[in-house]
Amino acid sequence: MKKKMTAFLLALAALLGLSACGKPDASDPIKIATKPMTEQYILGEMLGLILEDAGFQVEITKGIGGGTNNIHPAMVKGEFDLYPEYTSSGWVMVLEHDAVGVDDQEMLDKLKSEYQENFQMAWVGLYGFNNTFAIAVREETARQYNLKTTSGLAEVAGELNFGGNPDYIERADGFSLLAETYGLEFKSVSDIDIGLKYQALQSGDIDVTNAFTTDAQLGDASAGLTTLEDDLHLQVNYFCSTVVRQDALEKHPGLEEALMKMDGLLTDSEMARLNYLVEVEGADEKETARNFLKEKGVLKG
Repeated sequence: MKKKMTAFLLALAALLGLSACGKPDASDPIKIATKPMTEQYILGEMLGLILEDAGFQVEITKGIGGGTNNIHPAMVKGEFDLYPEYTSSGWVMVLEHDAVGVDDQEMLDKLKSEYQENFQMAWVGLYGFNNTFAIAVREETARQYNLKTTSGLAEVAGELNFGGNPDYIERADGFSLLAETYGLEFKSVSDIDIGLKYQALQSGDIDVTNAFTTDAQLGDASAGLTTLEDDLHLQVNYFCSTVVRQDALEKHPGLEEALMKMDGLLTDSEMARLNYLVEVEGADEKETARNFLKEKGVLKG
């Protein structure tokens, strides 16, 4: 009788274990990190809403200063489970490879294999939009110096102050490559938090900054900004994806499937529109994310 009872209890425990494996663990929150920029705040909320809809508990830490430079080490330590990252950012800043001339698919394939091998992390899906670099100036500066291309900056850079976010200043394919390729020697170069650089540009504290093609300010005519043509075709692509720790995928069944709902979800113009709603019109990023997900049929009701 004791043997039968023992066997029954073991079988019941195994059954309950299998059942639990198929459900999200609501007691253990999935920790999401984002960089200090509107786009990342919106994407972090999208990820959080999608995961909550799938039954997971989430904890979002917004706006980590230094971006990739500080988030990736924290991911390695297990302080976060996942975050939105850009392909060329991971390629250059984490893997320390040269991005120039690398095919997009080759880059993604190697990102996946090297992140898995070196950090036990995965790249899950591609959101669809490409947020690459551009160079922005005030319209009055463009008119004053007749600037249309980045090459045109070379003749007048000595009279202008450049300010960029730390990621761009420090990365190998960022400011140093821009300056080398176009022969730029600015009057001064300064690090400015990514959330403050447009304010610094419009106030005249700086004259030139690195922009991103989905920046809300670039879609706002009243901002008085213009981008310069990358006439030497320097910039590489920055497709956004979710970097997630492998142990988080293993610990939370269904996590990867939920994250794949972000795959192909956004175009460049859609991302810029969402950025504009939050950054210029003052909409709440979580509600903006929720409305968009409903619009796309990812969330119901």
